[in-house]
Amino acid sequence: MEPEENFLDTNNVGEVTIPDFDKLIQMIRPSYDSFSNSNAPLGEKLSTTIERKMETEVDIQEIYENVLDAGSDSFPGLTRKHHTMYSHGFLSRPLQGGFAKLDASRPWICFWLTNSVLLLNSKLTDTEKLGVSRVLLSFFNYNAETKSGGFGGGSRFQLPHLADSYAAVMALALTEDRQAWSSIDRVAIRNWLGQAKQPNGSFQMHKGGESDTRAVYCALCIAQLLAILDEELVSGVKEWLLQCQTYEGGFAGEPGDEAHGGYTFCALAALFILMSPEEILHCGLDIDALFKWTVDRQFSLEGGFSGRTNKLVDGCYSHWIGGTMSLLEVLAACRMGTENFTPIVDRQRLQNYILCCCQDNFGLRDKPGCVADFYHTNYVLCGLSMCQHSQIYDPTLVSAKGNALALRPTRIETSTIVDNLDSNSVAPLDAVFGLPYNFAQNMFDFFRSV
Repeated sequence: MEPEENFLDTNNVGEVTIPDFDKLIQMIRPSYDSFSNSNAPLGEKLSTTIERKMETEVDIQEIYENVLDAGSDSFPGLTRKHHTMYSHGFLSRPLQGGFAKLDASRPWICFWLTNSVLLLNSKLTDTEKLGVSRVLLSFFNYNAETKSGGFGGGSRFQLPHLADSYAAVMALALTEDRQAWSSIDRVAIRNWLGQAKQPNGSFQMHKGGESDTRAVYCALCIAQLLAILDEELVSGVKEWLLQCQTYEGGFAGEPGDEAHGGYTFCALAALFILMSPEEILHCGLDIDALFKWTVDRQFSLEGGFSGRTNKLVDGCYSHWIGGTMSLLEVLAACRMGTENFTPIVDRQRLQNYILCCCQDNFGLRDKPGCVADFYHTNYVLCGLSMCQHSQIYDPTLVSAKGNALALRPTRIETSTIVDNLDSNSVAPLDAVFGLPYNFAQNMFDFFRSV
């Protein structure tokens, strides 16, 4: 391999005309993160995490070097056709026996695949919509004694579970199947959510299960889209969520735990369901610490995000941290008294990581060396959408739709922020619910009118 100064000379790679190629040149400069640099020469035994991070940096640097050597005309694009085939293919045929271990995650499989199809600007077939609706409705578990119920992870013999119920409701929203929507027992779900609500303001994932910020987020999303959110369900939730913010600035799953990207998104998105941006700014949230923690999740070399301090880059955090980023940009605009957004992370670096490092032949993945899966395909695409769009809050919609549904995405056209080529574009995303825009609004409007 040629010395570093040669491949960093743009004269050796042709005329640079594509912004993401320019950004890649910046990314590949000697920018290994400080803890890798400071530990590598010492000759001391490194932790497994640091060793893996250094190995990952080397793998990613090699990928970026190869891209630069190939020149700007060969910069990787979104292989939309392959990812669309991947998502449609698994939706339209029975899964192989190896997927049996995911039997309790079947609503999630439906959600990840349907969401991926729509993010790729493809459409669900009528057969896919009907199949998803039928299988999800079959997972509803009704308790006649308590007149309550929710969706389990599989057959009716599985306990109702908030995470599976979230995935089921979101996937049903994506089918646009009004007949299936009419079959949802909202009264039973409202009773079940009331039973899951804890005295401290949190929610239990299932009877006897854990209480964490995921459960709160799932419960509020379900209640919002089914138009059953009421004062009893939201009472004390804000106060409990604020207890989950850590000294670092991010949110933990429960008070006293470590800040984590997924939990942080769930907590902040839940606050957006409960309150307006102005109210969030004055609710007791340490907003500056949250900004810093979020920005610190982006790596200078890789361009992607980690989910925790001193952890590896992972493509799924393109959504969990990327979604947090989008919501924080709304808060920043509110604090500055403007509708214009100010980017708080480097979108171009993130998009480069996604396009260069997270694409498998079919589907998307965590990082180089990993294989594609349904989970990462969906959340990496969500992150790509967050790169390409910003969020606008419209207070005139609050009285009719609530705080969360007053947000709408808008495409970023400024090439200095992100190179938004049509060939790489994905659907605009609802920042709170994680669905392509308008699907959440359509389900809410349907149930509000019945």
